[in-house]
This record gives sequence, structure tokens and C-alpha cells, in this order.
Amino acid sequence: MKQLLVIGRRGQVASALAAIDWGQDIAVACGGRDEFDLGNPAALRDKVKDMRPHLIVNAAAYTAVDLAESEPEAAFALNRDGPAALAEAAAGIGAPVIQLSSDYVFDGLKAGAYVESDAVNPLSVYGASKEAGERALRERLAQHVILRSSWIYAARGRNFLTTMLRLGREGREIRVVDDQRGSPTAAAEVARAVATIARRLLAGGADYGTFHFCGQGITSWHGFAAAIFELAGIEKVRLAAIATREFAAPARRPANSALDCGKIDRVYGIRPAPWRESLAHCLAEMECAGA
Repeated sequence: MKQLLVIGRRGQVASALAAIDWGQDIAVACGGRDEFDLGNPAALRDKVKDMRPHLIVNAAAYTAVDLAESEPEAAFALNRDGPAALAEAAAGIGAPVIQLSSDYVFDGLKAGAYVESDAVNPLSVYGASKEAGERALRERLAQHVILRSSWIYAARGRNFLTTMLRLGREGREIRVVDDQRGSPTAAAEVARAVATIARRLLAGGADYGTFHFCGQGITSWHGFAAAIFELAGIEKVRLAAIATREFAAPARRPANSALDCGKIDRVYGIRPAPWRESLAHCLAEMECAGA
């Protein structure tokens, strides 16, 4: 029996990982902040060493992109120092780590989709903290997989999908940025990709490194919103396209968040589904659940 430790319990991807059928040969333990606190490196190292899992998935992070601009210490504590402590603990027990990362490590100035070897240049505190977490892991643990994704949403919790559905049903005018482009990615799809990687590593595979995974196809936030309303059957929506400069958010976002997913297909045989297909599936699940 192999033991898999998932750091995170209530987040979008962590919740999706907990819902996966891992079979009888993998025991999964999901630990929240009360048990595995990324903000307390010493205690985190001790807990991991005592538990001695065969593989660790870090699905926890500081994700408040705009708030991070005024809370850089908190962002770096969770997104850099936490992964560093995990890597040190994992090295001590010989366990690989799968670390979730973000498109925000890039500056968005590239014309095409980013590949894993492209230079990073984060524009925000959040992006810088995630990039620092990647470096902390690489420097301390050879047995790692960093999985960068983009525009993650889920049927529950606070995310772009649930926010748009709420605003659309309220009937107010909705202003959404149309000059940032990327790929919406369902948390359930990310979890399935993580599960495929985890099973390979637990079986003795050594396909380590950095990989990109996101929904197939590219749109804007405005295009994503329009698709949500279309597929959800919400017709009377006043949806306006605006420029990033009109949004006036504290944190800068990359204008181009497109990620090339060719490497993860070649190495792991993982091919992302078209983003609209995944969105339709998520909305259907929400309808069945009465959400």
C-alpha cells in the first residue's frame, strides 16, 4: 500500500483530488492548514517526516492575487517557504513532490504559447512568490514535478465560474477584461492530470521536471464569461468587454497566459480536453447537484 499525502483540503484542486477513486493500492490523506501549515516550516517538516508518505502533492497556496500586493510576507511564506520546507522533509524520507504552480510566473509578453523552458518574469507579488516556490523546490529536491496551470475554476468555492453565475443571475451589468488571453482549466481536469503523474511516480517512474497543463484552446476572460452564460442558458445578461487598464486591479496580470501542453502529452500521455467541453461538463455537474 502506497501512501499519498495531499497538502490542502478545501482548495479547488485539493477537493478534486479527494474525490478521485485512487483504487486499493494507494491510500490518500488530505491535510489542511490545521495539520500541515505551510506557514510553519519547522512543524511542517516534522509532521511530514513523522508520517513518511511515499509521495506528496502540494495543492495548498496563498492565492489572493490582489491582496498579495499588500501582504507580500504572507504570500512568500506560503508559496515559497512552505514548498522549501516540504522539499527538505521529502528529501529526508526519499519521497517525490508534485507542486502546483501558475501561469503568473510569466510576464505575458510572448506572442505564442509558453513552453516550460521559457524565461520566467512575474509581474505581481503572487507570481513572484509562486516562481520562488518553484526555485525552492528545484534547489532542494531532484525528485519533483512542477505542474503549471491557468485560470482554474470549479463547481464550488470562490472562482470565476461561480462569480459569473452569481452576477448573471442578479441581472446587473458585468464588465469583464477582454485583452488578457489564456486557457480556462477545470480543477477536476488538473486533479486527473496530477493523479496520472502520481500513479507513475508511485510505480517507480522518474519522469521529473516542469510541465504545463491547461484547457485546450485560448480565449479571453470576456470570452470565458460569454461561454459560461451561453452554456448555462442565462440569456438576459449585460456583458461588457473592457480593457485591463479599466479594471484597475492592484496586481498586474500577464496579457498572454497561453501554455503549451505538448511536453506533458509526450512524457505522460496527458492531453487536455477542450476548455469549452470541460466547462459544459462542470456546468452539467452543477445542475445535477442543484448548485
